[in-house]
Amino acid sequence: MTRVLLTGAAGFIGSHVAERLLARGDEVVGIDNFDPFYDRAIKLGNLGLARQSPRFSLHEMDVVTGPLAPLLTPATVVLHLAAKAGVRPSLAEPGGYVRANVTGTQAVLDAACEAGASRIVFGSSSSVYGDDTEAPFREDAPAGRPISPYAATKRAGELLLASQALHRGFRAASLRFFTVYGPRQRPDLAIHAFCRRLSAGQPITMFGEGTEARDYTYIDDIVTGVLAAFDWTASAPVGVETFNLGGNETIPLSRMIETVAAALGVTPRIERAPRQPGDVRLTSADLSKSSRVLGYRPQTPFSEGIRRFVAWFRETHAHQ
Repeated sequence: MTRVLLTGAAGFIGSHVAERLLARGDEVVGIDNFDPFYDRAIKLGNLGLARQSPRFSLHEMDVVTGPLAPLLTPATVVLHLAAKAGVRPSLAEPGGYVRANVTGTQAVLDAACEAGASRIVFGSSSSVYGDDTEAPFREDAPAGRPISPYAATKRAGELLLASQALHRGFRAASLRFFTVYGPRQRPDLAIHAFCRRLSAGQPITMFGEGTEARDYTYIDDIVTGVLAAFDWTASAPVGVETFNLGGNETIPLSRMIETVAAALGVTPRIERAPRQPGDVRLTSADLSKSSRVLGYRPQTPFSEGIRRFVAWFRETHAHQ
């Protein structure tokens, strides 16, 4: 049994990771500050299954102010997923994103160092690649021109970890997540928002020309990749490696809408609007490195992932 400090435990990805860790016998110390970006009740619901386990504990705290170190031991693995999320909202509140995502990440690294914990997995984002990286995106691309404050803070978090790993003795992985979807997806994200509006007979807004494309990645595949990186740190050398975790298929926005509508059995009514500031035109993961080092191979085709999401959405809303 491994003791894990999991920040952002009540979030979409964090809650799924917590369940998988518990299912395989690990102990999970969950941290979440229940940021009001979306409803607290949704986040508590995310943890419904995890909170039934005697090996799960939940601590409501901000990673910036902690204190985190008393929750750590030298053998604890730190899985840092806490972040202020959202590309578009970050344009309106960059300072808040710097505090949560940059200062917060540094606070986590300081706590790990203080406690003597050396294994760290950091949740980053494909948004760090910006709009000028050649596709498919490789981890050794410069990633020096993010186009939103959110993306900039995630890149800053990666750099903080990389700049300290060697002299602090961290064995670490930075994971660049590519557009994660599936049950419990945040309600503001496109697939969830489109599903909600389409099922209510409302029109949806398509920003851009419909050609903008994402490497959508189903939550089960992301969690598998997170745990593979988690296990890799047990024997990794001191330092940090960066890994893409994507779905291995780039889907245009127009096709995403068609797939969601087909799964719901409706004909979409689409209103068009200009592409939004901060939104990249394309994400496309080169999975060569993560496949070779972590054995990561996504298993869920996009159409199947959407079918599962719609089934979850209908079941969830049937009980409301």
